[in-house]
Amino acid sequence: MAPPDIDSDLPEEDLDAPERDENTSDMFGGGTPATQAEPEPASRPAPGMANEVPAYTVLARKYRPRTFEDLIGQEAMVRTLTNAFSTGRIAHAFMLTGVRGVGKTTTARLLARALNYETDTMDRPSVDLTADGRHCAGIIEGRHMDVLELDAASRTGVDDMRELLDSVRYAPVEARYKVYVIDEVHMLSKGAFNALLKTLEEPPAHAKFIFATTEIRKVPVTILSRCQRFDLRRVEPDVLSAHLEKVATQEGCLVESEALALIARAAEGSVRDGLSLLDQALVQAEAGQTVKAETVRDMLGLADRAQTIALFELIMSARTAEAMEAFRTLYGFGADPEQIIDDLLEHCHMASVAKTLGPAATRLPNDQAQRMAALGTNLSAGTLARVWQLLLKAHDEVRRAPDPAAAAEMAILRLAYASDLPSPEDMVRRLQSGDSPTAPPPGSGGRAAASGGGAVAMAQPRAEATPLASPQTFDETVALIESKRDVKLLMDVRRFVKLVSFQPGRITFEPVPDCPPDLTRRLVGRLREWTGRPWLVATEGGGGGESLYEQERRRLNDEKAAIQSDPFVLSVLEFFPGAELINIRKLANTPVEAPVLGDVEPTEDE
Repeated sequence: MAPPDIDSDLPEEDLDAPERDENTSDMFGGGTPATQAEPEPASRPAPGMANEVPAYTVLARKYRPRTFEDLIGQEAMVRTLTNAFSTGRIAHAFMLTGVRGVGKTTTARLLARALNYETDTMDRPSVDLTADGRHCAGIIEGRHMDVLELDAASRTGVDDMRELLDSVRYAPVEARYKVYVIDEVHMLSKGAFNALLKTLEEPPAHAKFIFATTEIRKVPVTILSRCQRFDLRRVEPDVLSAHLEKVATQEGCLVESEALALIARAAEGSVRDGLSLLDQALVQAEAGQTVKAETVRDMLGLADRAQTIALFELIMSARTAEAMEAFRTLYGFGADPEQIIDDLLEHCHMASVAKTLGPAATRLPNDQAQRMAALGTNLSAGTLARVWQLLLKAHDEVRRAPDPAAAAEMAILRLAYASDLPSPEDMVRRLQSGDSPTAPPPGSGGRAAASGGGAVAMAQPRAEATPLASPQTFDETVALIESKRDVKLLMDVRRFVKLVSFQPGRITFEPVPDCPPDLTRRLVGRLREWTGRPWLVATEGGGGGESLYEQERRRLNDEKAAIQSDPFVLSVLEFFPGAELINIRKLANTPVEAPVLGDVEPTEDE
């Protein structure tokens, strides 16, 4: 017999009755609802946590580019991708390479968004990502089912690659393309690369591959040949410094320009490293205060490039005492002695590059490139090569010495001494002219005699004292500075001095904007030292002519204009549309000796 239907036996008026009488007590001992306290809402913060600060997002993540226009320093890649997407010539595989932090993973995600870009008004791939599409949010957050991001460092085997490739043949679920992003692809094993090769050679129409790597040389050529390769360049320090200034402004913080330049140099072209260092620098000052360059220098613990360039100039000028003081100042700031020697090695290399290829080839900021060019101009190739070898030896000594600072100081002493020694060519020239090859070179202070071979050196006749210079014109004064190899002073005089008047012992000039404030003091001190007489150097607010640097630029522009107006050059430029005159190089003319008529023997016919 079936049990009676309990619900059907209840009266109709009881069907709508409440399940529980609100006036009864709770069976677990609670009071009536009228007397029971209202429970606290779940969102109410616990005592002591009312001012809880939300989780902080680091600048490198907060300011990650969301469009191709936000990528800084990669204009060539963006231009190529824009043209490819506009013409429909979209590759099936992309290879992104570059140093850490230049935006490889970010570019890969932007490419995945561009390939699957879809809005209410656009249904085709596009690099214009100013408005978010249907799939953009999922791709950015890494949760889109048709965009797979894999780390080759943790999945290097061939089995992992076969599992991945088994899903390639299936069409995408939501998006237009199924995109595979493989980071650090160079860490795949040889078998994994071989398994990937066939699919990469003939991929399905709905599959796209994006690879990122920092070690492009470890990727097999067979893989590279099937990908469209983009080399993401290091971001130039001036570009990165401007970007960091923009980020600091958006964060409401004040940072000195010199401090931003220090951070940009320490980042070595990596935007992520630059933002991480800026994140660290912003907490070095109190709220509302400006972050100083000295604070950032202490934070980095590295030698400032401008200071190490000045140290290199002092060494090459054989100003030993000043060079030692400069080194100790850097060491007091916390600079590592080995890092200082590394910077000196870099300056020696950059001076050689500037001497051979020009300042632009150094890829340094303009003022530093000009200083390197001035060093290269005043130092011979043999001297630079000798300094390079001495610095390599010094680097090994500093690295292995029990006291690196002492080893670095001894290396600076050796370098300053060697920079004042005559080159082998000078020694041969002295021998040919009958001079003593063991005599101390000018300005060495007799160090050659003290260094060794004392009996031979003492047997030589005493050299006469070098007469003091007495420049009679401004050009002779500049030539004197150049002969004394004071590179920084020479560069500053040529660039920032607009001569108003000159008399022996008196110079009046109009300073160019951004002129160093200590230029007058340095010029007075050095001229007094070299000439043995007091000098009066004054500045005026106007009335100066062109600086030597401006004269040189005007002369080059006039020479370039004259050459461009030549009929032959005009015909060449017209024959090659788009060609332009970039550089002027003068070739040495080899004189051709004409035959002397009197030496020619007459023939029988004559």
